[in-house]
Amino acid sequence: MAVTLPRPGRRRALQSAAAGLVALALLLWWLLSMGGGPSPSGRVTFATGVSTGVYDTYGEMLKRDLARGLPDVDVRLIQTRGSPDNVERLAEGSATFAIAATDAVADYHGKGAERLRACARLYDDYMQLVVPRGSKVHSARDLKRLRVGVGDDGSGVQLITRALLKAAGLDFRRDIRAERVGIDKMPGLLRAGKLDAFFWSGGLPTTAVRTLARHYPIRLVQLGDLTGPLHRQGGVTRYYRAATVPADAYEEIRRPEPVKTIAVPNLLVTTDRVDPDLAEGVTRTVIKNRDRIGAKVHAAQKVDLRTAIFTDPLTLHKGAARYYRSVKP
Repeated sequence: MAVTLPRPGRRRALQSAAAGLVALALLLWWLLSMGGGPSPSGRVTFATGVSTGVYDTYGEMLKRDLARGLPDVDVRLIQTRGSPDNVERLAEGSATFAIAATDAVADYHGKGAERLRACARLYDDYMQLVVPRGSKVHSARDLKRLRVGVGDDGSGVQLITRALLKAAGLDFRRDIRAERVGIDKMPGLLRAGKLDAFFWSGGLPTTAVRTLARHYPIRLVQLGDLTGPLHRQGGVTRYYRAATVPADAYEEIRRPEPVKTIAVPNLLVTTDRVDPDLAEGVTRTVIKNRDRIGAKVHAAQKVDLRTAIFTDPLTLHKGAARYYRSVKP
């Protein structure tokens, strides 16, 4: 029985068509694996921080960018007391995304801690001890018996302040008159003479500190002498690094000078409950809009694709990891 073989031209056409189908299948697989599926939708809650703080401003800017990048996602911002509060809200499921400092993340051991994931390392918070310009305070060791703003209970400011005072040899409860208020109230209390000093942990510059300096003479107190005693405490203090507030961070402060302090990285945090496509989209928006957000929130200029993946103590959310793989050179 004779077998009729396809003519050479037809055979090549069939081979080309088969190769095209394979290529199309591979392209579809790649798009799906890299987040090429349907655009994320629904409502998400983004926990920020105290009003007038850097977290709050960053959240407002990011919300606008998410409205363009993820138009089917309804983003709701909620103001909070700060990092520890944000971490707890994520773990219990009342927030979808949040900004939180690494020390607060590492310090949380409550229910749901194992579900926490990171999308990106953002920028560093700098600890700032603010006093009137004529104050005799030149170290945290000089705060004994003074009225000191320490941040709200449940705030990242207070978490670091407690460690710094311990490093300075002071007891938080007995050696200072702690005023447990946030950055929205501390500048006004200092200006009114109701505080002798206040601690703040935030990106540089912080709007509330700049505004205070325009209307009231202040200076920043160095905290560099506490770096050694701080690290000897162990635990979450390993996330603190020696840093310097540059002289030009606050041009509003008369005769500004570099001030030694400590800094702690911030993370964009979520949980493993979040859909990978959503986590990928939010991560992409954060990285791509760094410069636009940074025009108003100067600290955001420090967000960098090369360092964004270093999110210790959390692992990357698989959606965020997928984004970083897609842009890897």
